[in-house]
Amino acid sequence: MSHVGVGPRALARSVAFLTAGALAVPVLTGCSSDEPAGEPLAAPDTATAARARIADGGTLRWAADSVPDTLNVFQSDADATTTRVAQAVLPSMFRLDATGRPVRNPDYLESAEVVGTEPKQVVLYKLNQQAVWSDGREIGAADFAAQWRALSGKDTAYWTARNAGYDRIEKIQRGKNDLEVKVTFKRPYADWRSLFTPLYPRDVMGSPDAFNDGARRRLKVTAGPFALQKVDRENDEVVLDRNPRWWGEPAKLSGIVLRSVPRGKRVKALTAGTLDLAEIDPETAREVGRAGAPPGTGNPLDGTAAPGTAPLAGPESGQGRSAADALRSWAVANGSDEDAAYEETLAREKRRKALAKAERRRAALRGFEVRKSLEPAYTQLALNGADGPLADERVRRAVARAVDREQLAKAVLKPLGLPAEPLGSHLALAGQDAYADGSGALGDPDVKEARALLADAGWVPGGPVEKREEQDGEEAAGAEESGPDGDGSTESDSPGGDDGTYIVGEDGKGEDGGGGKGQADGEKNDGEKNDGEKNKANGSAPGAYAPKGTAAPAGAAAAPLARNGKPLTLRFVLPSGPGSGTLRTVADRISAMLDRIGVRTDITKVSDESYFRDHIANGNYDLALYSWPGTAFPATDARPIYAKPVPGADGSLNVEQNYTRVGTDQVDQLFDQAIGTLDEKEARSLIRKADSRIWATAGSLPLYQRPQLTAARKDLANAGAFGFGTPVYEDMGFLKKGARGGQRSASPSA
Repeated sequence: MSHVGVGPRALARSVAFLTAGALAVPVLTGCSSDEPAGEPLAAPDTATAARARIADGGTLRWAADSVPDTLNVFQSDADATTTRVAQAVLPSMFRLDATGRPVRNPDYLESAEVVGTEPKQVVLYKLNQQAVWSDGREIGAADFAAQWRALSGKDTAYWTARNAGYDRIEKIQRGKNDLEVKVTFKRPYADWRSLFTPLYPRDVMGSPDAFNDGARRRLKVTAGPFALQKVDRENDEVVLDRNPRWWGEPAKLSGIVLRSVPRGKRVKALTAGTLDLAEIDPETAREVGRAGAPPGTGNPLDGTAAPGTAPLAGPESGQGRSAADALRSWAVANGSDEDAAYEETLAREKRRKALAKAERRRAALRGFEVRKSLEPAYTQLALNGADGPLADERVRRAVARAVDREQLAKAVLKPLGLPAEPLGSHLALAGQDAYADGSGALGDPDVKEARALLADAGWVPGGPVEKREEQDGEEAAGAEESGPDGDGSTESDSPGGDDGTYIVGEDGKGEDGGGGKGQADGEKNDGEKNDGEKNKANGSAPGAYAPKGTAAPAGAAAAPLARNGKPLTLRFVLPSGPGSGTLRTVADRISAMLDRIGVRTDITKVSDESYFRDHIANGNYDLALYSWPGTAFPATDARPIYAKPVPGADGSLNVEQNYTRVGTDQVDQLFDQAIGTLDEKEARSLIRKADSRIWATAGSLPLYQRPQLTAARKDLANAGAFGFGTPVYEDMGFLKKGARGGQRSASPSA
């Protein structure tokens, strides 16, 4: 589970962490190991259509976040575009279905199964006899062996980013014939299906030079429905052509162009007709939806009424004219003001051009539709347990129990018409076999219990409050509002846009459109305002008229906490890029929730470039929001994220990808057991137990599965919001003239 956009792994530093013994009581209360996984919250939305309805030919222009620095997915600087290219041009033994389960890819495999467990695990692959590389050579054992040697970790001359699974292989042999590959493992490996996907030719894996440099800019030999034509850095695009040697169902498209377009510029590219398919932010999705909806039919994203879908009003239509417009028009009509007449003419012309431009933009977007699902990734609140107040498990648990995850999920997903349910697992997404809601190991949101945990840790109300709060516009405890937005935060950016820098927070707007709170969150009603004015007139502080000892109203900020003369203030670090507005809105809501238990937050926005490098990886934060991709193989991929940090040979601490620095021996043992059992039911049970223990440590708090919004040409079939499923590149294409639109897969709540 590598994090898209994270370059170097966390730098070593000293950390403090709790032993597993303190977690014994609550750890198994979250779920039953036999609990069924259920269904995914949202299905893929790809406008599925039979191949017979799709025309032959055409080029799909597909927005990408970047032109990749490398075409080798096993290198540290590989990105999402690297993966997309590999899926289209290289063999994959298994692909993921809509529920995130690995399924055999018949274009390459006739079968793959465990044929022996004693004395060692043996997997026999039987390859499709038609499967060949683009140079005509059969795909075979030599390719498997070369990839194993390169990724085993034994030869440090190979600059590999990950070796998991390959380091457990003992040997690879040819079977009864050239189409059989026998893989023998030193130790049992449950996630063997994760291996050899993608599979590179032995030309790439056969030597360190070829691995390190040869596959960065080109792939001479491929074996997929498409072949790599060129990586065009001058025009910021990767060009794929139909593979003439492909033995499977022929690709419908003649080519695919992966064009690097920043997310903030994609709506312009769509209206200019230079893109056919693009992941987009919620604002762009709303604009595309309004453009394609008949006037008065509502917002197609969430089904609500949307008066804004009607034609824009203006002086030419006789609508929307202000009193000033009417007065000036009267003056012009009566010849009383030549200057006013000139200004009126200019203003009318300006409005006419603006209306014409807006109509052209709408007309261009009418050819697109929004396809939406939930991305196989989730946004989390990370709590850094290395040092400071959050090194105390009681404080982490208090913070976690003060956060209403359901409210945050609704704020982000409900306006988009997507299922607004909080995520219940760190290790699996809804619909996957290993999924179960393990949050019971932590407990439901409970302000009273959170305050009790803080009191037990020595944090009590009435301590000193840093002057910073007043400088940031916050008033002392007991004032009408606790921050500039009434939510105790120091930032109140409205959501808007989408972050493409890393797999972080590409989410929708909050229900209130930007981090503000409703009355339940402390907003004053008219009566309270009048009372406040009366108290102010009598010389009393606003809000200070309740008798001493009266319980604070629901949603009100509690008195700030302190211990040993120091206030409990947490550094909340966020990215500052234009696509991170939603993250900042979520952070504002979390800050307001923490205000209710007396915990203050100091929100700091940093550049996208330094967010992970200088803050998350270095542990220079207390709270942060970022996301992890889902995986079909949690025992392998999730272990580095939750493994207990260990001292290195030089005395520094190796945290791998565990940026919260919170881990236990018990969690590590459960991962080791899960990865070493071939009993799928037992492995699922072990993963669920590991998740419960991770919940109990309160190092991170899964919030919600991220929305996936895609603008697609209406006649484009079998492409869009893929969800967990691996795209089937050969089936993508444009509908034949006269063919009906593809079958849409709707999310359950849409």
